[in-house]
Amino acid sequence: MAIDSSFFKQNRERFAAALPDRTAALLFSGEEKHMSRDSDYRFFCDRNFYYLTGLERPGFVLVIEKNGGEVSVKIYAPARDSMEERWHGKRMAFDDIAALTGLASDDICDLEKYEEKEFELIKDTDIRIYLDNSSVMAKPFELKKTIEKDGRKVCDLSEITTAMRLVKRPCEADAIREAARITEEAIEEMKKLIRPGVSEYELYLKLEYEMAKRSSMAFAFETIVSCGTNAFYLHHSDPEKEGDGIAKEGSIIQIDCGARMDGYCADISRVFFVGAPKDEDDKRMKLLGLIQDLRKAAFEYIAPGKTFAGLNSQMYDIAGKWLAGQGLIPDNFTVEEVRRYYWHNTSHYLGLDVHDVGPRDKEFEAGNCLAVEPGVYIPEWDTGFRIEDDCLVTEDGCQLLSSGKDSPEGIIAG
Repeated sequence: MAIDSSFFKQNRERFAAALPDRTAALLFSGEEKHMSRDSDYRFFCDRNFYYLTGLERPGFVLVIEKNGGEVSVKIYAPARDSMEERWHGKRMAFDDIAALTGLASDDICDLEKYEEKEFELIKDTDIRIYLDNSSVMAKPFELKKTIEKDGRKVCDLSEITTAMRLVKRPCEADAIREAARITEEAIEEMKKLIRPGVSEYELYLKLEYEMAKRSSMAFAFETIVSCGTNAFYLHHSDPEKEGDGIAKEGSIIQIDCGARMDGYCADISRVFFVGAPKDEDDKRMKLLGLIQDLRKAAFEYIAPGKTFAGLNSQMYDIAGKWLAGQGLIPDNFTVEEVRRYYWHNTSHYLGLDVHDVGPRDKEFEAGNCLAVEPGVYIPEWDTGFRIEDDCLVTEDGCQLLSSGKDSPEGIIAG
């Protein structure tokens, strides 16, 4: 791992420093979810819990108490049990939990003692309870409802974690950079299969195999492989084996995928042209020129003090003039007319979630990580695509975390 126990220890210290006195924060790793009968979905840990612990196991609870300036941190975890482990898998030893999190062994407690602790905290009305309002789990909401039924207020700890997670430290940016490297290596291996007649399904399997082979088992999001007009379905994540899912000479293949490293996401989009352009009027090459211009302008724009809204506005202006030049919209175009072809936002935060936490109206600051994906889709031309790379906002601009490849030499395939 590029991220060690000191990172999680420092995160807890910063988090505790932001808590008022006489408070207790409770975070849950999450529970396994049933898929059908006795089968479960693959477990995926709550992101705020992971950010403060480094743990990725179900059934854990983190309790941080602050009282009189003193901070207590405890993790409640299932104890080793040979019979339970025989049927449900190996559990972490408490010493291993302590080593990974940077806590003392005495701070790791048997999960069976948690309910008693929870009852003690709820009973003490002088203590303010902090829960995660951003969680997708049932437990924090059930607990919140229990606490508030008598008029007691529960505070939202995600306001603290969101502010912390927005600004990445060097090890976090390095993890995203490594996830991007894995993703792009997988794409390059997949590219070797591109030819007329190859299916989305074949390319999809190759991509996911190559990412998993490089130690990324939990992907950042559902892999997207879209042939031809399937690219007009922006989240086409159900690859087809026939029909529209077969690559054709003169068409495009849109790829959008991301590996994870140490919990952090890459988000990379690439387009490939099936077969070389046959003449100067190849619509794919015309559109590629626009996307290259948009990408160059976007990375030049991104800097501390700039905003998502400002970035979108600049993209609309560049794309609008180009679209007007192609006769697709009038010269005195409106934003609404541009958005007939420029369908999605240009950028989003990137981190422990692929669309990471943070308000979209906040000015960029050094340490933000962004995925940048200008895309234009022209049904009249039967072509449309995006090219996406990841970047880190620096003190005076931005720095690519992925390769930034967008030249025709790397795009023409098959």
